[in-house]
Amino acid sequence: MDVRRVVEIWNPVGKCSGTGYLVADGLVLTALHNVLGCGALEVRWLGRDAEWLTAEVLWPQPSPPDLEREPQADGALIRITDPDWQPPSGVEPVRWGRIDGTVVRDEQRLTCVAVGFPRSEVRDGVRDTKEIRGHIETLTGLKSGGLITAYVDQVAVPSKPDEKSRWAGASGAALFARGRLIGVVTTDRQRDYAGDQLTAVSVESLAARPGFSITVKAGGTDLVPEDVTAADPERPRTSAYDVEVPRGVNNLPELPSPIFVGRAEVMAELERALAGESQTITQTLHGLGGVGKTTLALHYAHDHAGAYRLVWWMRSDTPERIEAGFASLTVRLRGGAADGLTPAQAAEWAIGWLQTHPGWLLVFDNAEKPEDVHTWTGQLRSSGRYLITSRYKRGWVCDPIPLPVLDEEASLALLSRLVGGGNDDEDEARALADDLGHLPLALEQAGAFIAQTEVPIAAYRAMLRQYPGRATDAAPGGSAPGRTMAGIWRITLDTLQERDPRSVDILRIAAWYAPTGIPRDLFAPLAEDPVDLAQLLGLLADYNMITLDRAGIGIHRLVQTVARTPSEDDPHRDQAGIKAARERAAGLLLGELPEDPRVNVAGWPTWRTLLPHVEAVLDAGDPGEDTAAIALILNLIGRFLQGQGQLRQATDYYSRSLAAATRVFGEDHPDTLGLRNNLAYAYRSAGDLGRAIRLYERTLDDFVRVLGEDHPNTLLSRNNLAGAYASVGDLGRAIPLYERTLDDRVRVLGEDHPYTLGSRNNLAHAYGSAGDLGRAIPLYERTLDDFVRVLGEDHPYTLGSRNNLAGAYRSAGDLGRAIPLFVSTLDDHVRVLGEDHPDTLLSRNNLAGAYRAVGDLGQAIPLYEQALADCLRVLGEDHPTTRLARENLAVAREQGP
Repeated sequence: MDVRRVVEIWNPVGKCSGTGYLVADGLVLTALHNVLGCGALEVRWLGRDAEWLTAEVLWPQPSPPDLEREPQADGALIRITDPDWQPPSGVEPVRWGRIDGTVVRDEQRLTCVAVGFPRSEVRDGVRDTKEIRGHIETLTGLKSGGLITAYVDQVAVPSKPDEKSRWAGASGAALFARGRLIGVVTTDRQRDYAGDQLTAVSVESLAARPGFSITVKAGGTDLVPEDVTAADPERPRTSAYDVEVPRGVNNLPELPSPIFVGRAEVMAELERALAGESQTITQTLHGLGGVGKTTLALHYAHDHAGAYRLVWWMRSDTPERIEAGFASLTVRLRGGAADGLTPAQAAEWAIGWLQTHPGWLLVFDNAEKPEDVHTWTGQLRSSGRYLITSRYKRGWVCDPIPLPVLDEEASLALLSRLVGGGNDDEDEARALADDLGHLPLALEQAGAFIAQTEVPIAAYRAMLRQYPGRATDAAPGGSAPGRTMAGIWRITLDTLQERDPRSVDILRIAAWYAPTGIPRDLFAPLAEDPVDLAQLLGLLADYNMITLDRAGIGIHRLVQTVARTPSEDDPHRDQAGIKAARERAAGLLLGELPEDPRVNVAGWPTWRTLLPHVEAVLDAGDPGEDTAAIALILNLIGRFLQGQGQLRQATDYYSRSLAAATRVFGEDHPDTLGLRNNLAYAYRSAGDLGRAIRLYERTLDDFVRVLGEDHPNTLLSRNNLAGAYASVGDLGRAIPLYERTLDDRVRVLGEDHPYTLGSRNNLAHAYGSAGDLGRAIPLYERTLDDFVRVLGEDHPYTLGSRNNLAGAYRSAGDLGRAIPLFVSTLDDHVRVLGEDHPDTLLSRNNLAGAYRAVGDLGQAIPLYEQALADCLRVLGEDHPTTRLARENLAVAREQGP
């Protein structure tokens, strides 16, 4: 029997399915009652993806017999008419057989086998086949009229070959004895119960009916039944049906590591999946390269080898290796002799043996493409178990079991057992596990290196940081050279490069960002449209190189390390490609960063999303190699952080941005001068007025020389210098500079330009600081009206202007107008900017000051306390607003009872 010849038949009139057997090219033998009432029908082969093919009833014609009166006539021949029909290759011709009472006289019974589909009233869906093994007894086996009674001994369940299973239906299944087709199954006496008898119409009986033999011969084969005898010495022992093996035969490799931790739950899930009752079960383990799929599969196979007739392990990353795996099975089964068979012929021989000897486990390790495996498993659906490991998670005939990285405790346990007791710094071990992302292969690699060289864990961590390329490429002593993090991922990258090179580009770029929460839209410029982008990201996720969720894209930190580290031996990691990827990563970020980050409130959520990725790109690069794009990013992040009160970080980024711009653009480039101006502003905000004024003065001189007196950037620089003078109390220089700048901005930019309004606000503040409230308050009031008209009620500049006007009212002693304005301004700051924004904290501090001015310490002190606590939490100990809040609280408490 060859299960590649077994077909499922669909009767569209009777709305039911049955079983058939291909006896010649395009000619199928089945039970007549399967096809009664229809001329046209459909057939399909084994395999989940098999298509239905058109067919027609060829015999008997023209009128069918009465099966109630002639049950021995229950046979039919079907011709496949579909133009897409292709016969299976490499199958041997059908051998027809006949039996009589003398056949089994000496043995008392004749063994037999049939394979078929249980009856169904549903056309589509996947149905498993079942293999029935039984026997035909002396005298009772062959009934009068050409009927055969077979007793069912066993229905094959691959993982439990000694147990009896249910058998229901499968009319039309071919019945074989000693390799010969002797009949067609027509009835199951027990139907939906534990079947113990089958009835079949004998081939000899069908051959005696008019037209049957002629129809078979017209199909291309002669119907010459052979006697089925007890002894068959001429039959070659190398037939796939004769070779037997003892239980537990296997070719399993040795376990890569005897230390196996943290996989109890996944192992239990795998064991449950492969212990089901279905005739054939396929289970796939998928996960990132190095996560331990092969190790888990090996442990399962070693632990359960005795439960299977045969366990065969095959490397499966290419079709050629799969074929070689089956060919090597043939060599093992035939005692080392392949008798001159080609690899393809030897693989086909192995398939034939597996089809007729259920109860095995095949392991396809590191399968890259589902279709490469399905080419073979489609021929073996009724025979055994499959365990597949793959980096790819789509397209399998089961729900794959995902294999995650180890949890922290399992990682520590693995490191501890690998390193030994002499290296027991648990804090460093935890830190190393985090560095390695809890990836088992990386932990094994690190543990083996530490144990071999006897270096402390802290020293290994330092090596990993300083020499990431050598650390990720070096195989542990005694292991396979290619079994490294870099080595195993290169295989996946080769596959991705073949399928779509853009996916590798995305991976290279993502390597420079933070490992989690990468926005998908960052990669939109690399795709044709959103659908194309979704498919590219889905491809990377299918190969477990990234993770996808609503928060964005995640990538393992060691994948990032490898992707950023050059290697002469890896075409995916050449120096030029890595440099280009970092530049592209910076460029994509620059395109997404919102402009005017200090006051563009609507852009702050985007900034908070992108900030970890901006910092990652900046931290991963050498400042001495910063490009023009990096310089601009540094300036933007400095402005955002300064606006959020993070002055120390902002100053650091401004300094690095200025150094990059000076190197890339030159000392006198307008962008360089603008960055110098921003750095001076950061010094002023932090209270370092000495450095701020010197830098402002130099920058203003350069702006005048390079751009001229009236350029907007020159006017901005003059305004900032005036502000620095005001901050140190030098109002004699500040006020004339403010007045000149306001006049120039009105002339150059116009009355309503936001910079003009800002200049008027600053001049009013200088008048107020000089005690000239008569000029300050009207100027504040006019400026506030203009801000509302030009920018709107909720713009941060408008809120700042309202806060300044309230302060002027307070200074003038007009607390009746000051306090309500402070209250409304604080509410608006909270609503627009948030509870923790520096302007909100300052606004709360100012309101407390107004209450203190009217002697309402009961309201002032709690507000001061809240302001100080929030400043310490958000801005830090040394921020100017924090210092102001602390001083004000101290004064208020001294005034209290």
